[in-house]
Amino acid sequence: MSSSSTISLASHALESASGDYRLAEFIREQAAAVQVVIQARKRLSGGAIQENWLLDLLIEGGPWAGSRRWVLRSDALSALPASLDREQEFAVLQVVYQAGVKVPRPLWLCRDSRVNGRVFFLMEYVPGIAAGRLLSAGAGPQGQARLAAQLGANLARLHQVRPPCATLDFLPMPDSSPALATIKAYRRYLDTLADAYPVLEWGLRWCELQVPPSSGVCLLHRDYRTGNYLASEQGLEAVLDWEFTGWGDPCEDLGWFTARCWRFTRPDLEAGGIALLEDFLRGYHEVSALRIERSQLHYWQVMATLRWAVIALQQGQRHLCGEEPSLELALTARLLPELELDILNLTGAEAP
Repeated sequence: MSSSSTISLASHALESASGDYRLAEFIREQAAAVQVVIQARKRLSGGAIQENWLLDLLIEGGPWAGSRRWVLRSDALSALPASLDREQEFAVLQVVYQAGVKVPRPLWLCRDSRVNGRVFFLMEYVPGIAAGRLLSAGAGPQGQARLAAQLGANLARLHQVRPPCATLDFLPMPDSSPALATIKAYRRYLDTLADAYPVLEWGLRWCELQVPPSSGVCLLHRDYRTGNYLASEQGLEAVLDWEFTGWGDPCEDLGWFTARCWRFTRPDLEAGGIALLEDFLRGYHEVSALRIERSQLHYWQVMATLRWAVIALQQGQRHLCGEEPSLELALTARLLPELELDILNLTGAEAP
């Protein structure tokens, strides 16, 4: 090994140790501890938009004394325009945790980028399986009824958070019906692109003509699906990834969860690829007075497929423009033809 390589490795090790010291000091102050030792730091899988790091900590003194496993969540190198920043996401987590929604317990927010390079927050680590393909592949012929009912009830608790909410005043309110506001947002994005996407334009026009009456405005997760929650043998453990949260029609979340594009290996199981739709809706109706019928979900499944197609385009642009070269982003963009076919099938059109 050359002397320059040795110097570079030593410099990196020194920088890493310095970063761990600053982070440990931040945690020590917040936890009112005598000393905090970071025993291990590991990057967790997933997180194309945000980074999640698992911290194994030894805390001496104070109310948090003992061995702790916490997660540090910060921005990735770039973010989607629609995503919240970490300070906003932390505020959302605080609100929904207080509302009884199953989420990792939020701990502390750090706005000082000198501590870890970027704004971040800490939350408790929750064990469980998140991989969508594993969860859907493990479902029996009738699916996992208990897990689906728990997911439905948990979503209903989220939807009980209604505006106004001073803590979440940074979230914009739809200026018209939530459905029409969403259509306008997608259309504005497509208008910025050099290429035309006629199937997506068709889908947007179909949704514009078929727009249903609003079911009211509540807090939405906007990415509530298999793959974004943790499950164990006991059932639902926690819902993750709140960076797309906003105000909207509750049917939007239900349509997203039940859309074909999020059923992974089990397209026959409408409830997220893990269970029958009736099991999911039963759990939702146990908590919510809002009665959602199967027929109402079709419209919002079209909207969900359109949204995923728009996100796939955005991810592809991040890769192609050199903003964040990534095989994962490039592969996400390659989903577009399948999503376009789903849109045509859902809207009764014929594929060319």
